[in-house]
Amino acid sequence: MNDTTVLPRTTTQRRPRLWLRMLVMLLLVGLLAAGLIWFQQFKAGILKHVVTTIRSQLPVVATAKASMQPWQPNQSAVGSARASNGADLAAEIGGVVDLINFVSGQDVPAGAVLLRLRPNDDDAKLAQLQSSADLAAITLQRDQRQLAAHGVAQATVDSDAANLKEARAQVAAQQAVMAEKVVRAPFAGRLGVRQVDVGQYLAPGTTIVTLQQLDPMFVDFYLPQQALGEIAVGQKLEVTADAYPGRTFEGTIMALNSKVDPTSRMLQVRATVANADGKLLPGMYLGVSVATGSARPLVTIPLAAVAFNPYGSLVYVLHAENGQQVVRQQFVTTGASRGDQVSILKGITADDTVVTAGQLKLHNGSEVKIDNAVQPTDNPAPVVQDQ
Repeated sequence: MNDTTVLPRTTTQRRPRLWLRMLVMLLLVGLLAAGLIWFQQFKAGILKHVVTTIRSQLPVVATAKASMQPWQPNQSAVGSARASNGADLAAEIGGVVDLINFVSGQDVPAGAVLLRLRPNDDDAKLAQLQSSADLAAITLQRDQRQLAAHGVAQATVDSDAANLKEARAQVAAQQAVMAEKVVRAPFAGRLGVRQVDVGQYLAPGTTIVTLQQLDPMFVDFYLPQQALGEIAVGQKLEVTADAYPGRTFEGTIMALNSKVDPTSRMLQVRATVANADGKLLPGMYLGVSVATGSARPLVTIPLAAVAFNPYGSLVYVLHAENGQQVVRQQFVTTGASRGDQVSILKGITADDTVVTAGQLKLHNGSEVKIDNAVQPTDNPAPVVQDQ
């Protein structure tokens, strides 16, 4: 039986394994250091990407520079067109329509016959009464000759004269009845749409047609009592109508009401406007602008730049800070407006640049990106464009 003897390991046998372990540890440390370096670079790349993304998502706004422009103070109001003469024509008595002598929309002179009711026996009654008046006149003449020859008494002649007056009065009354059956134009003007037909029975007062004198045209509007010292009879004004975009009608103040409405504290004003082409019609809604005082320079910006709030009106003013475009809120005091523009009495100067679009995405101190490719309108007298 052989015994197997196990010899102890020598130092020379242990060294290779020790160096192997150290090599592995060095490799691990190197890999760890490389991983940390890669992670730092990756983190820096992520941060750079995030910053770039954030910068690319900055609010995009449009801007405009405030400017000093001449501003004409004026009083604006809403007016209503009224014909210088206008009436709804009707017959004074009832009857059946026998003749219609006009067409709808026709211009007619004063006194033109427009409608006649059926006369029935009016002519016969007039002839009967006229013959009675003629007989009374003959009787009076005969008795006057008899009186000169002392053939009749003065009382007979007086009775004959009274009978003649009565007969002539009856003739005039019949003529008046017959005249009431004829409707004439009381003044020159333009007729409206016919409301009756031939053969139709008309009760007294039934409207036949409207007649309006369109030149000149009256414009009635109201101004606050504070404007009383700024307007006067003979002052010029401008009138606009939605029906005619871009057109302005010149007018003149012709009368101021003799009292201020105690409820609204408003003063009624009437102006006259030339309307030779008949474009303005009674009842139309009109815009009225009355120039008051002389023009003066005011800071002007687009109306879209102003945010009107219950606590005050504000604009976003553009500033350059640390190479970045930053906006700051600025409260302003606004004045009158005209078209797409508004005047600024306090808060900004003519050198300031304000945000005109994109305000909803902003807050005080927001960094912004400017794109003025599309700008809101900035026209003092905009014209409605046909679609």
